[in-house]
Amino acid sequence: MPIKLIENTLKSFVLEVQELFFLSTRAIGCIVTPPFYYRDFTTQLDKIGVGSLFIVILTGLFTGMVMALQALIQLKPFAATSYVGGMVAVTMVKELGPVLSSLMVAGRVGSAITAELGTMVVTEQVDAMQVEGTDIIKRLVTSRLKAIVIAMPLLAIITDAVSLVGGYIMAANYDINIIMYWKSIPQFMVFQDLIEGVVKPAVFGFIIAMVGCHVGLSTNGGAAGVGESAKRAVVISSVSILVTDFFIAKIFIAFRG
Repeated sequence: MPIKLIENTLKSFVLEVQELFFLSTRAIGCIVTPPFYYRDFTTQLDKIGVGSLFIVILTGLFTGMVMALQALIQLKPFAATSYVGGMVAVTMVKELGPVLSSLMVAGRVGSAITAELGTMVVTEQVDAMQVEGTDIIKRLVTSRLKAIVIAMPLLAIITDAVSLVGGYIMAANYDINIIMYWKSIPQFMVFQDLIEGVVKPAVFGFIIAMVGCHVGLSTNGGAAGVGESAKRAVVISSVSILVTDFFIAKIFIAFRG
């Protein structure tokens, strides 16, 4: 029995990955073919980008402050507190900025995408759209995919910028002026770090959109099923972001040599 259970679990996992792959392929293909549903795209961009500004600003501000506080405590015995700006910048731009902003968006937007599409499925709105001849992948999935892939790098950049401001707020308490704080950043960072800080959130946005759409369109079981799907999408997206972050970091380290 345990062997049968493991076998069924593996089959379900492989089938899920296959369906997600096919959905992603179709959604990417629809990006370059008309109709483009500009109104749906701009609506989603507003919901995802502008709607997530407050939460990513709050996340960036307090993460930058706590990062600076911890760094200052560690650097003070070595009289190296002037390097705190560079430490905050390299940590936030390469890792914490993209990851934390993506996790916040996964919780806020990923669950919303899943719940919205799941509700449309259980209320048979998706079936009605298909009867009318609407391509649901192009209208429901691709518009959300384009919006989140564009919005995520911008949100990550805002998170990084606000975190540097938060870091300076803490550094100012240790008599570090803004010129000293700013000049320490290039000593820790290279141009490749900036590229990594933009590529990561774009990939994470792709994961959030595709997982949310796939789980949403696979919803069944009425209102309870919608809630279960939303929870499942957030968990899968969050874990996938953390796993993918490791592999992207390995790739960039390999390129750096």
